Amino acid sequence: MLSPALFYASLRAANIDFFAGVPDSLLKDFCAYVADHAAADANLIAANEGAAIALAAGHHLATGRCALVYLQNSGLGNALNPLVSLADSGVYSIPMLILVGWRGEPGKSDEPQHVKQGRTTRELLDCIGIPHEVLPTDADETRKLVLRATKYMHENQSPFAIVVSDGTFDKYAHVPVSSGFEMRREDAVRGVASKVGTSATIVATTGKTARELFEYRSEAGDGHASDFLTVGSMGHASQIAMAIALARRDRQVVCLDGDGALIMHMGSLAISGTNGTKNFKHIVVNNGAHDSVGGQPTAGHDINICEIARACCYLSAERIVEPGDLDEAIDRLLQTDGPALLEIVTNTGARSDLGRPTISPIENKLSFMRNLEE
Repeated sequence: MLSPALFYASLRAANIDFFAGVPDSLLKDFCAYVADHAAADANLIAANEGAAIALAAGHHLATGRCALVYLQNSGLGNALNPLVSLADSGVYSIPMLILVGWRGEPGKSDEPQHVKQGRTTRELLDCIGIPHEVLPTDADETRKLVLRATKYMHENQSPFAIVVSDGTFDKYAHVPVSSGFEMRREDAVRGVASKVGTSATIVATTGKTARELFEYRSEAGDGHASDFLTVGSMGHASQIAMAIALARRDRQVVCLDGDGALIMHMGSLAISGTNGTKNFKHIVVNNGAHDSVGGQPTAGHDINICEIARACCYLSAERIVEPGDLDEAIDRLLQTDGPALLEIVTNTGARSDLGRPTISPIENKLSFMRNLEE
């Protein structure tokens, strides 16, 4: 396995000292090392991967140096537009090093939403003309790869990618700082599910939120037909939910969202606020972290989500922090005309034994659609 410290030192030796990206579970040890050793203004966790490409472009325009962008391969979709219409050698010709976590790598077991992305990751990079290599675990080979990448970027003024397999990096001891809030995300998810019941529809965002919802339903014996688990497509759960609410105005439709997902595609708030219906209810569980991929911070605890929602034409928005306020706040949300938002502020962290859905995405889709027909 490769030491995050050695890889970081190799990058610094190549004059790469600015980092931007969206955290990934395969890169979490390297990202944690960067967070502990780079200056705060030299490591920016971006709203989405395309924004990270833009940050790297701005850094190069201002300094002439290359930045490193880190992302999961699922984020290549968000990055594609600025890669081909901004950084490409046929446009502005901006060099940057892209570190790609290879979820769904062929031959390795992974979740369904990662399989096709993993199979096509290298083909996609080939298609858009970005040369790439897989990060080795040998220290000398790693240094040589960084030198080759740097040489290519400077000579061609163009991006280069390094693809990272699962298990490449050694563990790095990084303890996320507690935000000090009493409520846990799982408590919030369970509170929402128990209050909403199965007569309403829940669309849950990707990551541990959906997993906690699935476990609660299994334990409660509720079944899963009233829940749509958005296991991929981070940031898009609210638009799935809003379109369902438009089509089924006779049902309460609740989007169970997260702060990182909300921030990733925050423009959707404007669409929900201006097109949403009375039955569209938006719950944001805000723990200020990308908890599913290592606990790296988001801007969630630094911004006013309720004010942003109201500015985007949500009819109401409420924020709660105390566990004792949860039940009544959910009741108020369900009784209020939408578009309406409830922000539930929680601490970071999850159970180490948290399971994953035992039904396939197709099974979830079919049972969910049958439930909507009733």
